[in-house]
Amino acid sequence: MASQTKQIKTALVSVFHKDGLDELLAELNKNGVKFLSTGGTQAFIEGLGYQCQKVEELTTYPSILGGRVKTLHPKVFGGILGRRELESDQQEMAKYEIPEIDLVVVDLYPFEETVANTTDESAIIEKIDIGGISLIRAAAKNFNDVVIVPSKAEYKPLLDIVKEQGAATTKEQRKWFAERAFATSSHYDTAIHEYFAK
Repeated sequence: MASQTKQIKTALVSVFHKDGLDELLAELNKNGVKFLSTGGTQAFIEGLGYQCQKVEELTTYPSILGGRVKTLHPKVFGGILGRRELESDQQEMAKYEIPEIDLVVVDLYPFEETVANTTDESAIIEKIDIGGISLIRAAAKNFNDVVIVPSKAEYKPLLDIVKEQGAATTKEQRKWFAERAFATSSHYDTAIHEYFAK
């Protein structure tokens, strides 16, 4: 069972709602976890006094199209989807300088709140999260190696785990987070579908 316990060394954090995140970041930082982020989340992490690598530094690509494309890059998704026990994946990750990302913390653009508060179609469309939902799906798919926190509702469950057992998770715990992840993406896409179906 110990072999299925995985250490969290690098976390990619990209969230809309920052409330409640500081406590989780503090605990992860205390356990030596390195942070990787973009835009507002990166500024938030650095504002708390922690070092944080820019995703743009990793990808050597700027945030483009008004922020529509930031994390969608092989160095990010390769780092999440790379299978740690597969020699060929490990070789490719080394060849293309893809870092292992062990934890992904996401909180999606508030699509439903936007629909509830405005009838402006372009504002609503901009709140359809692309990068975030893709990160959630990728990390959940690779739950064998990666922890996914798909919304602010899961900040505390991970915080509790890290407080209790340090920055490490069991496969069973990672599978639970993956289940929450697909519940989150399913709910989110259903809300978008309902909006389009009107």
